[in-house]
Amino acid sequence: MFTGITVDRGRVAAVESRGDTYLTIETRLEPRDLAEGASVACSGCCLTVIAAGPGWFRVSASAETLACTTLGRWQVGTEINLEPALRLGDTLGGHIVSGHVDGLATLIEARPEGDSVRMLFEVPAALARFVAPKGSVALDGVSLTVNRVDGPRFGVNIIPHTLAATTLGRVGPGDVLNFEIDTIARYVARLMGKD
Repeated sequence: MFTGITVDRGRVAAVESRGDTYLTIETRLEPRDLAEGASVACSGCCLTVIAAGPGWFRVSASAETLACTTLGRWQVGTEINLEPALRLGDTLGGHIVSGHVDGLATLIEARPEGDSVRMLFEVPAALARFVAPKGSVALDGVSLTVNRVDGPRFGVNIIPHTLAATTLGRVGPGDVLNFEIDTIARYVARLMGKD
């Protein structure tokens, strides 16, 4: 479980395909967060650490993960948002994020608004019903508050800190991001029989 408050911007250092795909990621995360078997949200996708050393860790991604997320597009040099798993007693600064990517969101428009940037995204119609004004979403692992919703499109406001500390400051129209709906919205829909 994660909060959507990313703490490092890592970089893909190696990609190796042999059965599954193995990714080596450079990071400033603490060694205690990178023990073998630990979970790390990598641009919103929960992956398991299979090896680690000073300043790096390795994960594997299955064909299903590559098909349903942006991981299949990653190459050496790709920057990614990183967040270690939530520990008991940690502050829940964002919202509850599982690291189970629901689909991809496409950036339609980004325009300055004061010191921030207003971004408009579009998601598949099947996921749009889970997005609500003032609700939460995770985009590439970053917890964000939804400002407005119009069909399959929704807007978020990205503050300067988030633009600088995450990969969101480097995206442009047409780029796709890993998208996770709010866990509460998922269960409410299930309980109402609308899944």
